[in-house]
Amino acid sequence: MKGRRIIVAALLVAATAPTWAVEGNAEAAKSKISMCVGCHGIPGYRTAFPSVYHVPKIGGQHPAYIVQALQAYKNGDRSHPSMQAIAASLSEQDMADLAAYYGGAQ
Repeated sequence: MKGRRIIVAALLVAATAPTWAVEGNAEAAKSKISMCVGCHGIPGYRTAFPSVYHVPKIGGQHPAYIVQALQAYKNGDRSHPSMQAIAASLSEQDMADLAAYYGGAQ
């Protein structure tokens, strides 16, 4: 049941996510992923800041979802101190590139 809800939620996000103005380049993202792999690149990683929680896997996520999440951290709609700081430093092109890279990763 939980898996079905996750799939439905992902489909809803993908169907309602706005398209972004720039085309992502997965190759260009390779020089930008250093800020991501320290948490999202470790299978089963749990972080202790700001509280202990499981860090989500982003490899294989739908690119539109990744861009939407990064935009939400950047504009304050999503609250996480580390992610807000990282997203604040990203341009629209950076977000699209990271989404293209992680969207194609498994």
